[in-house]
Amino acid sequence: MAKTIPVLDLMFFLSETKNNPKHVSALLLFERPANAGKRFVADLVAEYRKAKPVAPFNLVPRFPMLRMARWIAARKLDMKYHVQHRVLPEGAAYPTLLETVADLHARMLDRDQPCFRVYFIEGLSGGKFAIFLKIHHAMVDGMSAIARIAASLEERPGARKIRPFFAIELPGSRSVNPGRSSALAALKSLGLKQAVAIKDLYASLLKKGIGAGSAGAGSAPFTAPRGLTTEPTRAARSVATVSLPIDEMRNVGKAYGATLNDVAVTIVDAALTRYLKARGEVLTKPLVAMCPVSLREPGDAEAATKASAMYVPLGAPKVAIGARMRQVMGAIQSAKSELRGMTKDAANLYAIATFGLSEIAGATGADNLARPLANFVLSNVPGPRNELYLRGARMTGIYPVSALGGGIGLNVTLLSYATRMEFGFVGNAAAMADLDPLARYTRDAFAALKKAAPKAALTPQAALRSDPPTRPRKLAPAAATREGAQRVASGTR
Repeated sequence: MAKTIPVLDLMFFLSETKNNPKHVSALLLFERPANAGKRFVADLVAEYRKAKPVAPFNLVPRFPMLRMARWIAARKLDMKYHVQHRVLPEGAAYPTLLETVADLHARMLDRDQPCFRVYFIEGLSGGKFAIFLKIHHAMVDGMSAIARIAASLEERPGARKIRPFFAIELPGSRSVNPGRSSALAALKSLGLKQAVAIKDLYASLLKKGIGAGSAGAGSAPFTAPRGLTTEPTRAARSVATVSLPIDEMRNVGKAYGATLNDVAVTIVDAALTRYLKARGEVLTKPLVAMCPVSLREPGDAEAATKASAMYVPLGAPKVAIGARMRQVMGAIQSAKSELRGMTKDAANLYAIATFGLSEIAGATGADNLARPLANFVLSNVPGPRNELYLRGARMTGIYPVSALGGGIGLNVTLLSYATRMEFGFVGNAAAMADLDPLARYTRDAFAALKKAAPKAALTPQAALRSDPPTRPRKLAPAAATREGAQRVASGTR
């Protein structure tokens, strides 16, 4: 039975172009087990191809005239198309893998097939292998994608069962396909909710004075300075990664009375400012980060996007790292307070309205008349707390490789895994062909923040916030996992 595509998910389809594909991806790195034979990866590929996809991975989108867009069951599944096997030249270095990933990530998914693909990549130095997977953003958001990936792996090295992410049911992931009468009732209820949400959203925007051209406090969309990160997006992508120790990041945050997420935003802000300066870009105003916020209830793993966004003006261009941290903290708290004051429906509509307006402006050329939506996206997704295995192969890293959009040419997504925070950088290669320096500068910025932390003078108010503040009501992420299996890292926002 067909299922209506929700508005935010539909927007990912409607705004998608060859230069702006709307899928989310992840790069998983593995060490082969000591006793693995030459066909170890090939055997994994064969097992994945045998697996039967479940919803939404057995569905395709349809956009009928004068009717709501919907998901329908795919008539045929070609698992050799969905599960690919690539072999790099023997002993390929990590940069070669990232070049391959960037090329695979740049290509749109075929809508005539269920919108996901999996690439097993071997030939890496040290006998390692990788899995690169792509899933359309209309099917999952970061939270639900990571929940599925984590549930498909094992905490025990000796476990041998293969459970591909596209073939497992998670608690809370099923959605009911309504009959005609219940669908009409649901549509009426949705219309009522959206009317209330629009009223709530309009009041919020009016209070901010956006109509008068002033962003005011709180979230600040369409106030970003122009530069490399807001250049027109082309098809090619650049990719880089870096890992930092979670405990050290959390301890540095506590020294400032900040959250781990505050630390992440600060060091990326500092790194990007340095990166742009090295390329001749002179900043006179703070950069603006778009920070997605999960709207999922605990235990909700439904295949859909449930999120809002904050638009956070960051540190002054020439400010020292400690002062930058405090500026970022204040801006994030202001934006959170504004979002916390909205209903969940209004918060969701806020993301649709701002992102949609930016996409329309880019498609029509109207983006020349207004400021960019933001300079980069920074998303923080809680991941597995324990190390995971695939038929005895230890996963040594998992890096998010996310989508670009909204006229924003840089995405930085963080994922906690075991003892590390994994950073995945994705850029518009037409403007930023090499993101390796940005990854290095992020590591340098964290070292500088860590060095400055013991000298930071905590105010009494900040000292009271030495532990991460309470998360906003109904905005806290919660990743669903297989029953009795994966645990998700807490405190990452």
